[in-house]
Amino acid sequence: MSLTRTSLLFALAAALTIPLVAQQSPAPSASPVQGPPQQSQSLVEYDDEVQRAAPNGVDFTGEWAPRFHEDEPERVPGPELGDYLGIPINEAARMRAMTWEASIQTLPEWQCRPHSADYIWRGPSPLRVWKEVDPVSRQVTAWHAEWLRSVDRSIYMDGRPHPSPNAPHTWAGFSTGKWEGDVLTIRTTHLKEGYVRRNGLPRSDAATLTEHWMLRGDVLTVAAIVNDPVYLTEPFIRTTDYELDLHQWVPPYPCQVVEEVDRPRGVVPHSLPGTNNAVTDFANRCGLPVEATRGGAETMYPDFRAKIGAITSKCIAAQR
Repeated sequence: MSLTRTSLLFALAAALTIPLVAQQSPAPSASPVQGPPQQSQSLVEYDDEVQRAAPNGVDFTGEWAPRFHEDEPERVPGPELGDYLGIPINEAARMRAMTWEASIQTLPEWQCRPHSADYIWRGPSPLRVWKEVDPVSRQVTAWHAEWLRSVDRSIYMDGRPHPSPNAPHTWAGFSTGKWEGDVLTIRTTHLKEGYVRRNGLPRSDAATLTEHWMLRGDVLTVAAIVNDPVYLTEPFIRTTDYELDLHQWVPPYPCQVVEEVDRPRGVVPHSLPGTNNAVTDFANRCGLPVEATRGGAETMYPDFRAKIGAITSKCIAAQR
């Protein structure tokens, strides 16, 4: 019996069809001895655990604008010298900060230096977030975040491990993410040395960063937790808000190195220990004990207020 043209096409289609859905495993045998698990015939790398953990309706994609009424001195002009209030620094960090000179940023290697992943949330830059989606499984494999003065930061969602401690460190570090309900939790390692604040407080390359991204309507809130065994005695926690801005565009930032200050070759701006009198200006102007402005874990807690007595600050932010 000969096949018609239509039936022949159906037969060929059935023979060439490749299953894209994993076959159902047979019911387990009553025998206590189990053979190796059956391999799926699917051509699609699909992770059920990832899919079950991913919340519905949470998408950080978009243009996010900073709102500078929130910690404006921190995020735009930068904090004052000697203002280390409420930061759990140790003596080594305090020494580096009190010998720091802002003019170090005029050096060629500093002029185009991007903010690191932990600090950029506090920078004066808009943010763009986008996602990588596997074209077949439709699962999000990575998020990307990029600010005006930063590098493309990848946050891997595919379960890959962090590299060896000996792997190169970068400004963005190496980030992996996982969903905890509708909160995206990100762990970052392999950061280059950076800073906790733009007034000389250092952050070492041994630090790790944990972030929690939370979306409430058009507001993105990020809780960033820095653990630094070199310069911090306790975790340092900050939260920052961004607002969705449909009209925003992050422009290019073609930074060009120039000779900003004429100085002898090899000179690095700094102050010798105990010689930088400017680090007390903040305390004097605001009527605060110098001890309080020196920071340390104890300045983070209410008990410290009882220690220094009843004091009302004369200022909120520097007069610019």
